Amino acid sequence: MYVVTGATGNTGHVVAEKLLAAGKAVRVIGRDAAKLQPLVRKGAEPIVGSAEDPRTLTAAFTGARAVYAMIPPDYVSEDPMGHQRRIAESLAGAVREARVPHTVFLSSVGAQNRTGAGPVSGLGRAEDLFEAIPDANVLFLRPAFYMENLYNMVPMIKQGFIATPILADLVFPWTATADIGQAAADELLQLSFKGKSVRELHGQRDLSFVEATGIVGKAAGNPNLKYVQASNDDARGGMLQMGLKPALVDSFLEMYGAMNERRMKPVQPRTDRSTTPTSLEAFAKGLAAMLG
Repeated sequence: MYVVTGATGNTGHVVAEKLLAAGKAVRVIGRDAAKLQPLVRKGAEPIVGSAEDPRTLTAAFTGARAVYAMIPPDYVSEDPMGHQRRIAESLAGAVREARVPHTVFLSSVGAQNRTGAGPVSGLGRAEDLFEAIPDANVLFLRPAFYMENLYNMVPMIKQGFIATPILADLVFPWTATADIGQAAADELLQLSFKGKSVRELHGQRDLSFVEATGIVGKAAGNPNLKYVQASNDDARGGMLQMGLKPALVDSFLEMYGAMNERRMKPVQPRTDRSTTPTSLEAFAKGLAAMLG
């Protein structure tokens, strides 16, 4: 039996579908029973509940051969770091109580920064909780910047620009969530990882936001699409206008600062194992279809 948390999310549903396609027994956890139904129709056993409930997780993890553990984002919480900490404690506690032999935990490039990198530091501190579980084999999967973050920028793209506080010439790796889910599923099917280990995912290649904006603009038929490096004040105002809570906005700004200071960067070299197949050009075709 495999257990997949966040099974309706961008990475979790890919993990669940790959495991089911391989003929594995899969238990999927989510808060919305209706959203779990596509996986149930493919043979998954549903568990409806919150990842913050350690009793639900412990019951779901009992008897599991392996678990895909991730912390679902909460964009409306007044205490996003507390939300992250509570789920991390529930996940790690359930892995410990249920004596799960193998766990893939979704972390992030930059998680070596246990402080000063916003939500990524929270993932690093979550890693510490799993590190403390004796006799558990845990792989910390650390993907780079999600290509899917561009979906949040669609309103700006429609107005002819992309704006973030990230330095215009900062080159960093970009990953597609489908590739992350595939990598996690591969690790769960092989179960060759032992002890506590890290695997970074660096995407197809490194790009700056200026380069990424050019790629998106070409796919969208707008070669004049511009990248604007926003000030922290302007970025804060824009995120608040989108409805994000102040604590989450401050957390994101801290993360962007860590990126600009080159602290939130890979610690492993790019290799065939860390390179994933989806290019931003391929991803941008789907994004362009959303733009109409």
